[in-house]
Amino acid sequence: MAGNAESMITLTSAAQDTSDSDLSRATAPDTEELVITENSALGIYEAKIKGRTAAGIVYEKDGSRVVLMATSVLPEFRGQGLAARLVGGVLNELRMQGKTATITCPFAASFVKSHPEYADVLDPAFPGSHLAGHGR
Repeated sequence: MAGNAESMITLTSAAQDTSDSDLSRATAPDTEELVITENSALGIYEAKIKGRTAAGIVYEKDGSRVVLMATSVLPEFRGQGLAARLVGGVLNELRMQGKTATITCPFAASFVKSHPEYADVLDPAFPGSHLAGHGR
């Protein structure tokens, strides 16, 4: 993803990545399965389709807390709901690992506000600047 950074579009609201919000659907139209991997060397969770990086979330780790800082989607993959599926997939993985999230990314914050089922993944002491007052 680092080589594609100049082509990435950073999302700042859920309206920028339309989706039917069905996170159980792991494929985009006419594509293979969406694969989410962690590139710990770069601090990015990456979403790939057919082996091509399509989207990413920049993060930092602080113990068992992961700070999700920015979500980006390559232009040719926009409008397919990939950012929402990436954020949901990352939050599901953090939940399974017993980790918490602090969200400073506006898109991810909007996603969590729209999907309260992820409130349990938010760090209670540091949910994120866009989620102040967002309870469990």
